[in-house]
Amino acid sequence: MKLRGKFNSMLVLVFGLGLGATGYLSYKQLNENARDEVLSNARVLMETILSARTWAVNEVGPNLRETVEGEDLLMMGIPSYAADKVMEAVQKRFPEYGYREAALNPTNVVHRPADWEAKIINSFRSDANKTEEWGIRQSPKGPILYLAHPIQIKQAGCLACHTTPDKSPPQVVTKYGAENGYGWKLKEIVGAQIVSVPLSVSIDNANRMFVTFMGTLTGVFVVLFILLNLMLTALIIKRVGAMANIADEISKGNFEMGEFNEKGSDEVAHLSASFNRMRRSIVKAMEIFSKQSGG
Repeated sequence: MKLRGKFNSMLVLVFGLGLGATGYLSYKQLNENARDEVLSNARVLMETILSARTWAVNEVGPNLRETVEGEDLLMMGIPSYAADKVMEAVQKRFPEYGYREAALNPTNVVHRPADWEAKIINSFRSDANKTEEWGIRQSPKGPILYLAHPIQIKQAGCLACHTTPDKSPPQVVTKYGAENGYGWKLKEIVGAQIVSVPLSVSIDNANRMFVTFMGTLTGVFVVLFILLNLMLTALIIKRVGAMANIADEISKGNFEMGEFNEKGSDEVAHLSASFNRMRRSIVKAMEIFSKQSGG
């Protein structure tokens, strides 16, 4: 294999390994950034809903229970109702976002957890210090990131509708029945708030950035490959090739070839100077040999 072939093989190997490593790391980092961005959005939404629930528990609920009897007004003081209303407003702008309050023993049966939601609730119940859980689930519309917080009965006001049917507001019993959502206790973790945010848009953006980055990096590699080959040709291959041609002619007895250009201070220039000295020595030695043979 010629010098150019060896050089290019090594160059392609080095750039190929570098491109592969860079591609792997950049793809991983871009996807992690996309996931973290979605997780941050989920946390913002969760905090918004938590604020609505806190407002309903501390300010709306107590006042309504003391002053009104209408079912519609009374519902405004229920934390889950307030959270659902906030989410309805959010979904008008972001319909792909989701929110659920899943409970093991809910007043409203629509809040009964699916199997994966029940696992989240039980993980919170088994570890009282655990305040957050997130993960990625696959759906027909693509991957979805979920963020879950435990629903813990921290205030006695939250038990107004969940101790026994006779202590619950009649409107709540009439609406949801007396079979579910009772027997809750203070400090008990009864469910989980779960925010769902699609990953597909952020992942698609990350993938487009990855393709653009890798395309640019490959283009830079091609340009560098061409430039390095031109430099290799001009600085080494062309000069060494010329020396090889002169050496070949000398080996055939042709001493009429001119000396090689010694300009420069690099290694090839030093080699050229050494080559010219060797050529002159050979020519002088042949002349001496010729005279001695003729004599």
